[in-house]
Amino acid sequence: MKLNLQDYENKAREAIAEGVVLLKNRGNVLPLKEGAKVALFGRIQSHYYKSGTGSGGMVNAGKVWTFPEAFEKAGLVLNKTLVEAYAEFDKTNPYDMGAGFGAEPWSQEEMPLTEELAKKAKEDSEVAIVLIGRTAGEEQDYRYERGAYRLSETEAEMLKTVRKVFDKVIVLMNVSAVLDMTDIEAADPDAILYAWQGGEVGALGTTDVLIGKVSPSGKLTDTIAKKIEETPAFPNFGRFDYNCYGEDVYVGYRYYSTFNNDAVLYPFGFGLSYTEFNIVPKEFVLKDSMGKIIASSDELFVKKFIDDKGASLELTFEVTNTGSFAGKEVVEVYARLPQEKLGKPELTLAGFAKTKELAPTQSCKITVKVDPYIISSYDDSGVTGNIYSYVLEAGEYVFLAGDSQATLKEAGKFALGETLVIEKLSQQMAPIQGFKRVHPVASSKGTAPYEIFYEDVPLAKVRDLELAKADKPECLPYSGDRGIKLSDVKSGKASMDEFLAQLSDEDLAAIVRGEGMGSPKVTAGTAAAFGGISPALKAFGIPCGCCSDGPSGMRMDCGTRAFSLPNGTLLACTWNTEINEELFSMLGVEMVKNKIDVLLGPGINIHRHPLNGRNFEYFSEDPLMTGRMAAAQFRGLKSAGVSGTLKHFCGNNQETHRHDIDSVVSERALREIYLKGFELAIKEGGADSVMTTYGAVNGTWTNGRHDLCTEILRNEWGFKGMVMTDWWAKIGDVDGNISRNDFARCVLAQNDWYAVCPDAAENSSNDNLLESLNNGFLTRGHFVRCAKNICEFLLRTHAMERFEGNEPELELEGFDNDDASVNAANVEYFDIKDGTVIDLSHVLSIQGCVYAFGLDIKQPGCYKMEITGSSELSELAQIPIGIFFQSIPSGTFTFNGTGGEWKTLERKILLSSKYGVVRFYFGGNGLKLKDLKFTFEKEWDPELGWDAYSDYIKG
Repeated sequence: MKLNLQDYENKAREAIAEGVVLLKNRGNVLPLKEGAKVALFGRIQSHYYKSGTGSGGMVNAGKVWTFPEAFEKAGLVLNKTLVEAYAEFDKTNPYDMGAGFGAEPWSQEEMPLTEELAKKAKEDSEVAIVLIGRTAGEEQDYRYERGAYRLSETEAEMLKTVRKVFDKVIVLMNVSAVLDMTDIEAADPDAILYAWQGGEVGALGTTDVLIGKVSPSGKLTDTIAKKIEETPAFPNFGRFDYNCYGEDVYVGYRYYSTFNNDAVLYPFGFGLSYTEFNIVPKEFVLKDSMGKIIASSDELFVKKFIDDKGASLELTFEVTNTGSFAGKEVVEVYARLPQEKLGKPELTLAGFAKTKELAPTQSCKITVKVDPYIISSYDDSGVTGNIYSYVLEAGEYVFLAGDSQATLKEAGKFALGETLVIEKLSQQMAPIQGFKRVHPVASSKGTAPYEIFYEDVPLAKVRDLELAKADKPECLPYSGDRGIKLSDVKSGKASMDEFLAQLSDEDLAAIVRGEGMGSPKVTAGTAAAFGGISPALKAFGIPCGCCSDGPSGMRMDCGTRAFSLPNGTLLACTWNTEINEELFSMLGVEMVKNKIDVLLGPGINIHRHPLNGRNFEYFSEDPLMTGRMAAAQFRGLKSAGVSGTLKHFCGNNQETHRHDIDSVVSERALREIYLKGFELAIKEGGADSVMTTYGAVNGTWTNGRHDLCTEILRNEWGFKGMVMTDWWAKIGDVDGNISRNDFARCVLAQNDWYAVCPDAAENSSNDNLLESLNNGFLTRGHFVRCAKNICEFLLRTHAMERFEGNEPELELEGFDNDDASVNAANVEYFDIKDGTVIDLSHVLSIQGCVYAFGLDIKQPGCYKMEITGSSELSELAQIPIGIFFQSIPSGTFTFNGTGGEWKTLERKILLSSKYGVVRFYFGGNGLKLKDLKFTFEKEWDPELGWDAYSDYIKG
């Protein structure tokens, strides 16, 4: 395997340029001409948001390019008066990193802009660019308030002032997801460009579009509504106990196209280019699984659908670049389905494809395949006579195509004279709590195709736990150690069943406990070790697999550098599966370099509501788009012999109170919207690792849902892989016992391992695994089933090769570690308890360097850290040491000159997990270190929440 860092950066830069979305370009203000004089407004210009917050964004990146740096590199001339003004403002108003995990503010305080300063900038500038920055992420949703989902008052005033002074105004959005556009539209800028969050080279890729090096081809994967109050989930989002998904399958554009197109500001699939294209339908046929045309007329469709399960519709188009710029175009195909008894959205994305770059006047032919299954509907009530089935109801099926929903034209149609059953299933995951859902009826007002009617949601006939208890998998009896190693299974000398029969009950309990975070058994600073985590399991030849956050690149809390990728929304807005696959194949090689086997990503939950803070990790409001992008990323990872993890399975559509909230949703909406992306990623991308959510769906926490983890995932979809919980997740039912140590419930459901335990070889989490085996709640077969899933996964990994002494061969270029990067292999672990002293006399505290060390925390809790050092510098000198625990800022030690005397500084720190990594970042020279002492002060109780320990989180 080969990987050149420059090639990696170039591929990311290419993806960024294809993922930024141009919404407006009046008077062709873009692209900017070479040498254009630019006035750049907005304080975030010096602090590019490379990603959202939390586990999906904690990549220890190298250089993160800012827009001023990217502009100057591209030959644009920045207004120096403004550059200096924002630099001075930054000194007196430093960037606020927040305190604790997922606590970074959504936006930074904006510099008040005077009309005088704007006019001064105008004197030597041709165009103004107003930069709006936002972040969001794990643990915190956006709020519908200024400075979060809405512009702050200072931002809005800045935009008004710039619009008043400048003739040409461009708004550039460095944001995690779509924002409220009210103030932006009111200012009427000439151009609006959503740049999203592009990782460490995001500013470079965006600038390539701004200067016309690349013509924009990104398309929205969400609808931007005029008002948040008119979004479909608005009445059903934000509760702390449960949310009823009353909008049902009418998510995003499905809702607007059916009930309220007037609410749309920018439609799903919309994005401008610097050139123009003509899309002409050429062919509409049905082909079998071998690609042979088997039907091209209406009367044959019914029979062929039934006879050939691999059949697909194919629509071929000729796309011509009719403008004056080279560029790429997306062909979007939507289905208009017959309403009939089930009721359906007016538009459903049925397929899409992106052209190669076309020069002016150049044409190409492009084919979009439509799987009949994708356009079928699930009957959860029996109204069609086919209960618990995917069906194509009788009626007319019209296919519309264009470069956005605004340009759709008919590309083909057919009519069914009878309802077809595409797949017969059984009731799974149906709600236990009654509520009403949206159902369309013909409109009498004429403003939209349909009006909203409400119907009762079908409820579950049997509780999941009852069905789970009836599932008793068989296994071979315990044989004791027969000398069979896992490598013997790999070579075919023994079967997996024979191998697993050797494991004792204690071994089987240990293997379903993931260990971490920061387990010393795998790459330092990563999220978890799994598999061979005990001496006994290791003796059987089971390796430890290594998991690392996250979907935007690898998180290694020890300080090892990793490449920061564009966020999920940006990558989806490329509408380009090929470039996603190529980029993630490179990420896969980088994972091999760092001995990481499983990436905790991609995140593929649906953008149900614009305030969800986790939207930056996820792709779209549409399940087909979501599934196709995830499948492409998985294919890329697997080309390097590593894997990813689909998360969060399923219904994780609100971060606030995510550990406790219950998503109450119909079986139809689950199957058509919220599960579909996972299904496609598995069937089309070979996904073989899944993470369940923190919260509950329809009354049961997902990690304990047998219908989700066994019936749907494995029995219906044919999934061959492992399932893990989210980290320290609760388990249980909303009307029963809820805890963090009911691991038996996970095993019963076939959620294979719990993430994470302090020490997996021992029962450090006080779980009930062996107790449940002894009282008959679990059988040995349940344990063996989970162990089999884990071991079969490990057999496909480089972890197995490393265990056997066969390191993958790598050719790497440009990955030399710089002074600020830590080699994960050199991280030393120390036992931490009350009174522990770590010798630091060997540490070189050179400016810009880091020192990282691992902690094996014998008593998790609140500690006082005392560091002793000396400096010959004057007492006015300031020598800061930034403190990071698990890559989260935890305060600063700031020394002054001590005249050569030893001086001790102290800070508070919360060490809440068994393992962890502390990293010191040295902000100055001239300091000599002696030692670091830890003093235990009080216990850590996770039930009290983070606020109870704010003094220790803030340091």
